[in-house]
Amino acid sequence: MEKIGFAATIGMFDGVHLGHQFVLQQLVEQASQHGLRPLAITFDRSPRQEQVLTPLDEKLRLIRASGVDDLEVLRFTPELKALSARQFMEQELRNRLNVRLLLTGYDNRFGYNREEGFDDYVRYGAELGIEVVGLPAEGNVSSSYIRELLTAGRVAEAADSLGHAYTISGHVTHGQHIGTGLGFPTANLVPDEAYQLIPANGSYAVSVNTPEGTYYGMMNIGKRPTFEGHERTLEVHILHYHENLYGQPLSVAFIGHLREEHFFDSTEALRQQLQLDAIKTEQIITEYEESHHLSH
Repeated sequence: MEKIGFAATIGMFDGVHLGHQFVLQQLVEQASQHGLRPLAITFDRSPRQEQVLTPLDEKLRLIRASGVDDLEVLRFTPELKALSARQFMEQELRNRLNVRLLLTGYDNRFGYNREEGFDDYVRYGAELGIEVVGLPAEGNVSSSYIRELLTAGRVAEAADSLGHAYTISGHVTHGQHIGTGLGFPTANLVPDEAYQLIPANGSYAVSVNTPEGTYYGMMNIGKRPTFEGHERTLEVHILHYHENLYGQPLSVAFIGHLREEHFFDSTEALRQQLQLDAIKTEQIITEYEESHHLSH
């Protein structure tokens, strides 16, 4: 029985942003034209050890949502890192995965020290029986640009580049109950992925996915300077919600930026600001729902 042949593309796909989605759509189309199955090849972690936009499970879910069901996650081991581009194409792509068609951007590089480029891949492919096809660049979207936006707190712009809201998933742990005393009880979120990028300190309008359903709220990221905090925390207040969430999983999607983190002279001044934040959050939510044709 003949082994299944694949059309493949390789990348970190961190964030699975609009540029990645374009590549994956091209992969599906090219695979269909060549009578092959589309295969996305990615890695378990970044070779540059940078903060990630999407944990591995979420990345794989988003890739599948783009229409590519076959996925190969390579462990970035010293042995894999030491392979030259040709060795990688021969051992991994041809021999192990039976890749017949490789789609790659002209500036995309793989292999030891990323020393070789597109023309080299075309030559190696001709020798190995792998057709190498170049992909045109699609816009100026990149994972590094999205990291810059998030680091600056520009979450709405990041969502425009991602094609979806930036999301952090985690579990609720006990906090200091400061928000409860202010009339704005918060859930203290500990991210499941320790290396996921956290947006800039400040307050945000968010969508919160709980085990019971999806709600809107506002999240504060920072050290709570008004209360002389020293550790960075992620605290989310869910609007019009009064259930106990301790120990529960939450996913928080960032919709808009409310304000930067501030020191307040008194708890009453902070309470008044939180009331204003809640009003602004409702406004951002209304605009968000209208633009996305949603109903609250």
